[in-house]
Amino acid sequence: DVQLQASGGGLVQAGGSLRLSCAASEFAFDDYTIGWFRQAPGKERGGVSYISSSDGSAGYADSVKGRFTISSDNAKNTVYLQMNTLKPEDTAVYYCAALDGDSYSPLKAYEYDYWGQGTLVTVSS
Repeated sequence: DVQLQASGGGLVQAGGSLRLSCAASEFAFDDYTIGWFRQAPGKERGGVSYISSSDGSAGYADSVKGRFTISSDNAKNTVYLQMNTLKPEDTAVYYCAALDGDSYSPLKAYEYDYWGQGTLVTVSS
């Protein structure tokens, strides 16, 4: 099975930046999509961003467009989420997830089969 390890969370002031990492132990399939999701207390888990290995395409939730950037280092089996201009409403546990191939709904959690353990991001005002 694919094992994912998310890291890089922490406490940051509003306007600051963090970079999250999602390291995969291995990929048993040639093409995959990695997604970042977040869940704030009392809220549902929602999609933040995704990147596809097949063509490098990426996408973002409207709430993070222009502030977050997803990238991948295939040699390291690692996907990054650079988060800039952070806001208090970005506070959440961030999870990375993987699915085999591509998806028509890559920001939907139900599409993903493999999940990391989550890393907490706290943005203070």
